[in-house]
Parts: sequence; structure tokens; C-alpha cells
Amino acid sequence: MNLMARTKRLTYLVHRWTGVVGCMLMALWFVSGIVMLFVGYPKLTPWERLAASPELSVTECCVTLDTLPDDRFVGDAAVVLTVIADTPAYVLGNAGKGVLAYSARDGQRLGPVTPERALAQAAVFLPNATLRYDDAIDEDRWTHARSLDAHRPLHRISVDGPLPGTLYVSGVTGQVVLDAPLSQQRWSYVGAWLHWLYMFKDGSVDPIWSWLVIGLSALCTVSALSGCVVGVWRWRFNGRYKTGARTPYREPWMRWHHIAGLLFGGVILAWIFSGLMSMNPLGIFSPKHIKPNLVAYYGGGSLPAGPLAQPSRVIQTLHQSGFLPVELHWRSLNAETYVLAYDRQAHTRLVRDDGQGGLAVSLSWPAAQALAAAAQLFSYPLIGNEVLRVDDAYYYRRHAEAMNGARQLGLPALRVDFADPGRTRVYIDLQTGAVVTSLDTSQRTGRWLFYFLHSWDTPGLLRTGPLRDLVIMVLSLGGLAVTLAGVRIGWRRVMRLYK
Repeated sequence: MNLMARTKRLTYLVHRWTGVVGCMLMALWFVSGIVMLFVGYPKLTPWERLAASPELSVTECCVTLDTLPDDRFVGDAAVVLTVIADTPAYVLGNAGKGVLAYSARDGQRLGPVTPERALAQAAVFLPNATLRYDDAIDEDRWTHARSLDAHRPLHRISVDGPLPGTLYVSGVTGQVVLDAPLSQQRWSYVGAWLHWLYMFKDGSVDPIWSWLVIGLSALCTVSALSGCVVGVWRWRFNGRYKTGARTPYREPWMRWHHIAGLLFGGVILAWIFSGLMSMNPLGIFSPKHIKPNLVAYYGGGSLPAGPLAQPSRVIQTLHQSGFLPVELHWRSLNAETYVLAYDRQAHTRLVRDDGQGGLAVSLSWPAAQALAAAAQLFSYPLIGNEVLRVDDAYYYRRHAEAMNGARQLGLPALRVDFADPGRTRVYIDLQTGAVVTSLDTSQRTGRWLFYFLHSWDTPGLLRTGPLRDLVIMVLSLGGLAVTLAGVRIGWRRVMRLYK
């Protein structure tokens, strides 16, 4: 047997036996992927959280920031004024200290979150629901997100009534951090929970689960690739077999698997391979060089003095401009402290010291000031910048059900390119002043090999809306047909081994 014949024989065997397991798993991924187009993994989006937040009142608020025990802060939303269980409170997220909550009425540290406090906040979040306290947990199937680590343990509260579900309340601050409607939970069992194989995950960081998913994805990628090769080899592009067909298979399941595989094999391979890339195996898409110096960009310093340190004055100034805030975030940009305010619709305003003892309200940062701060991110020169007024291929918004659908990405935004070894590109939301994302060459490559191949999520494709969803569903059903035929063929082959 020559080398070519041996290679073909090995390829046939690889496809045959990897397909026995791989086709069953891929069929489950196609079913769950269709579900995930419309129902995502439970999460609390900023829009849901803010919509349920009471407005901040001038008359009931608040001690000044200099009464707080922490006199240092990092510029990215380290101090937040909000309302928890109808009581104004400061939430501090100091680096290295986790999340802390203080009463905004007297500046005292809020004690442990009791079941009664958790229920009180849940009642604010869902005022017309019937609530029942369940228990305090560290983690369950819906709370794997690492963003919840600072809030553990979590109080779990059942919601009864027309829209039943579960609320999770932070055991540290008393805020609602996750809502999981019962209908979403049920769909997620055949959606995200199944798709990500979360039945095997133990904890928000689980390397065993990670490598299990990587291994199974690699196995299925090999199965899909070898199937594409075998399918092309077996198809008669010139001439026909004795049966008059271009496929050699007469048995219906084999015939359908071959023909459908030729039609949908490329899409199957792209989706399975991109799923493997989503796990960032061996860190191939991790930043290869230095990371942006966010501390230098924000220029964190002492808590502000003057009018910015007086929440009641900030709130009054916003009211006078016609803006009704529900949250105030004290931040800094290039060592200038400012307040980022949110209302119930997740609209934002910036409040800055006007230099004359007063406060000024604006919609966004001037691009020139953000660019001056951005220059502090790297010791390398800037090689380009542009103000974006529409989404681009790396800075784009998704619907709430998408995996990254909870990200707040405002426009206009500033895009800055650096001459560092990784050719890093940074995006700054000018509405908030925040560095939203930074991507070096390897990370941008990962964006195309995962997000694009897996979700077809370029701004142009996303704008097609239902048409994109329909095409993905049709192709997913095609992939499901191929893999179900493979399951049937594999089952029959395994059964022969036991006869």
C-alpha cells in the first residue's frame, strides 16, 4: 500500500471513529446554538439594573465623600452612589479590597447582608412580585460568572407570580446582581448551559472544564475536517458510479450524510473550529506584549474636594439640566476627577468642575482630552486616532441575549493605535471616559477566528437583523441533519461490534 493509499485509509478511519462521539456532541451544539440566538445565559444587564433603580433625591442625600474611610481610589468607577433597599449607599470597588458598601447617610460601613435586607432590595427590584427567601449560596449553575466573585456568597430569592424566576443578591453590598427568569432557565438547559457543557463546570475558574471543552472541540474539529476531505474524495466530479450517482453510497443514511456533508461541511467546520478558538487554547490569543497602563490613563488620586465631593450639589445640578440620575460614579481621567451619572434609561451625563466654584454638565469628553490621556497608556508613540460615530469591526454592540450583550459601548468613541510591539488598538467611550477594550494583533486575530466565524457579528451583518438569524438557523439545521445522520451511522457501527 503506497503512501497516498495509507493516508486515505487513515483519514477514513479518523473520520469514522471520531464521528461516533463527535457527531452526537455536534448535534447538541447545533440545537443549543439555535436556542442561544434568542435566549441567552441568565445575566443582569446594566439596562435592567438601572431601570429598576430609584432616582437619587437631593433632600435625602448624602454625606460628602470625604467622610468615607477610603481616601484613595482608582479612576474606573471606584466610588458609586446608588440606592440599596430604598437607602442611599456608597459602593467602593478599591483595587485589592474587593467591594465595600457604606451608608450614604452617615458614612458607616454597612453590616453583613441579612436575608431581610436581601428581600428588601429584591422588593425594590421587583415591587409587584411575590418573593420568598431560599438560601445563601456560593455558586450554582447560573452564577459561574467571574464578575460575581466579589459579591459571594449570594442570597437566592425565588420570585413567584406571572413571571416566576430567581433573583441573586450580593452578600457584600445587598444589590441585586443577577436575575434568572424561570423561562430563561428552562431554555438555557437546552441552550447556553448545554452549549458550554456547564454540567461539567465546578467554579467560576475550572481548568479541568476548560481542557475538557478544548479537547472535545479539537476532536470534533478533526472529525469535521476529515469528513470534508473524505466527502470530496468520494464525490465523482467527473463521471458517475455504476449506480449513475456521483456518490458511491446506496444506503439512505450514508447517502444523505455524504451529500448533506458536502453542502454544509464547510460551515460545520468553521463553527466547530471557532468554538475551539473561543477557549483560547494555550493562550494563543492572549496579549503577547505589555498591557495598557490604565492607572496612568485614569490618574487615580484622592477623593475629590469642592462641589464634586457634594452629592446633593451634583444631583441638583443634574436636575437643573433635566437629567434624573439613579447612579453617580466618581471617576478620573488623566488625574481630573469627574462624575459619570446614569438615569433609568442608561443615558449618561458627565459632571465636571467648571473651575469657578460650580459644576458643568456635558454629554461626552472632548476627543482631544481623551487623546491626551490615551497617550499615557503606553510609552510608545501614537500612530493613528479616529473618532467613531458608528460601530466598527472591533467596537460594536450586540443584543442583550448575546454572550457579550451586556457590554456598554457608547458613541462617539475614540479609536487609538499605538506603535508598541503588539500594535495595540484602544477604544475609549467618550460618553463615559472609560477604556472599553484594547486589542493587540493576537487579540484581533482571535476576534475573527472566534466571534466572526462563530457568530457572524460584523456590524454590517448585525444590521441585517432577522435575515442573519434566519440564515444561521437554516445552516444550523443543515449541520444538525448531517450530524444526526452521523449519529445514526455511528450507532449502527458500534452495535455491530457487539454482535
